[in-house]
Amino acid sequence: MPNIKSAKKRVKTDQIKRERNKDQITSMRTAIKKVKVSAKDENKEIAIQKLNEANKKIDKAVKSGLIHKNKAARNKSKLAKIVDNIK
Repeated sequence: MPNIKSAKKRVKTDQIKRERNKDQITSMRTAIKKVKVSAKDENKEIAIQKLNEANKKIDKAVKSGLIHKNKAARNKSKLAKIVDNIK
């Protein structure tokens, strides 16, 4: 534990930011999994809705700097390809 007052504050704010980032990453990953599950069930309408939600969460993660824009593009492309292959 730090001794300097400002360092103590920094530890608190870092913990809050870490939890917020973790929540956002977790919700993004969950949205991606929901797209894959709905695609497995071969329900295209629900899969498209889940894809839109996942894209929003991915874009939000890029905007806040949690993931790189190329990773976001790769994930979105992969999910779109999965949804397009539903019969």
